[in-house]
Amino acid sequence: MFVEQTLREGLKTHFFGRKIYAFGSIDSTNNCAKAIAGCGAAEGTVVIAEQQTSGKGRLGRLWIANPNENLTFSVVLRPSIAPDTLSVLPFYVAVAVAQAVEKIAGVQVECKWPNDLLIHGKKFAGILIEGSVKQNTVDHVVIGIGMNVNQQHFPADLAPKATSLRLETNREINRVQVFKETLLSLENHYKQTTSSGFDTVVPLWLSRTTMLNKQISVLQQGHTITGIMKGLSREGGLVVLADGTEKVVLAADTTVVGM
Repeated sequence: MFVEQTLREGLKTHFFGRKIYAFGSIDSTNNCAKAIAGCGAAEGTVVIAEQQTSGKGRLGRLWIANPNENLTFSVVLRPSIAPDTLSVLPFYVAVAVAQAVEKIAGVQVECKWPNDLLIHGKKFAGILIEGSVKQNTVDHVVIGIGMNVNQQHFPADLAPKATSLRLETNREINRVQVFKETLLSLENHYKQTTSSGFDTVVPLWLSRTTMLNKQISVLQQGHTITGIMKGLSREGGLVVLADGTEKVVLAADTTVVGM
């Protein structure tokens, strides 16, 4: 089980992880982080758990991770940004996590819109962003990260498209080391992203995706759009060239299929 003292020992961040709540089991680290954020938890506060009984993914999906093998944690942020720029945050988190994993595990990480991280085309990590806006001002944001670190076996329906750092490196990975490096990377990128915004983080994200200028299929509210991905909009949506027209599809109700 994770212990706060161990997680904070040698941590090189300034305020990310200054306070860490570590649980053996919890319903969802994001739920807990949102609750304490609403009660005034400081920016950089972390909630981490060995096991989530109701781990959350995008569009109401569950995030399932074996205890004692993986990382599931959430971080409270209080960015001074406009509510309509919150969509930049998943891209910032993806780049920060990718850089940390590459440093620790020595594997190349790919970003898949809107919130997946892949190695050799298989998903090993996901990101969930939940924000609270009051009177048109961002009160707080919770970033949730689920990462397959040492898991070696997945359910039959996930096995063809899921992987872990251990499977990709053929060695056991120190989860605490990954956690500390990820937290440091998140903090290092945070100020630059919130001050410079979309223009800073998008080129970094695009350099890590294989989707650019490739044909993709997007499922949006039961309708499939097929076209060439041309980039990202200012709102963080996919710009897709379909039938000679550029269309923007947003992540709220959209899933990239067939990749």
